[in-house]
Amino acid sequence: MGEIDEGLERAERTRPIPVHLNTKVKFLWEKVAKEDTAQLARAAGVSVRTAQRWVHALRAAAEGELTGDIPMAKANAVKVEQAVRAAWQPRVQQRVRRDAEKNGFVLHLQAAFGFSAAAGSTDDPRQRPITQKMPGSVAQALYAARDAGAGRAEQERILADALGEFYFRQGGRARRLDVELNDIAWMDIELL
Repeated sequence: MGEIDEGLERAERTRPIPVHLNTKVKFLWEKVAKEDTAQLARAAGVSVRTAQRWVHALRAAAEGELTGDIPMAKANAVKVEQAVRAAWQPRVQQRVRRDAEKNGFVLHLQAAFGFSAAAGSTDDPRQRPITQKMPGSVAQALYAARDAGAGRAEQERILADALGEFYFRQGGRARRLDVELNDIAWMDIELL
């Protein structure tokens, strides 16, 4: 998951996603699977037997017989993480997305930008902090790219085009400037 996906996800949450593995499994068990091991297995993409072991470990942890996280393969921990992210606050995510696509958002980032411009100007990338209000059309493009499974490079291209239009070429200046987003040091999205 890249910085852009993480920024969109942070903006969509009113409460942070659980950090600990036990809490994530407990959320899937209680809220998603409604305490049904077959549904837990489907939600996490594991076998029913594996889901049964997790439920047994959850009960052992609740009774104080198990300390620490549920024993789990790294691949299964990734599946649990993905299942929790997909199911965490779905109505809040929908509302936030609808608002962002309608009203836009404020982009805060520090990144290296490279430029293609007229002869005699520099095209050396340099770190630059930027705070810029972006219209809803940029949010629509980012969400559409994320939904289509676009990679980090495609999402960076969308942001670079938007920053070129709304930040660097704002007010008719630098009309022929092509912006390239090279390296994001940090990024955050603030919804309006």
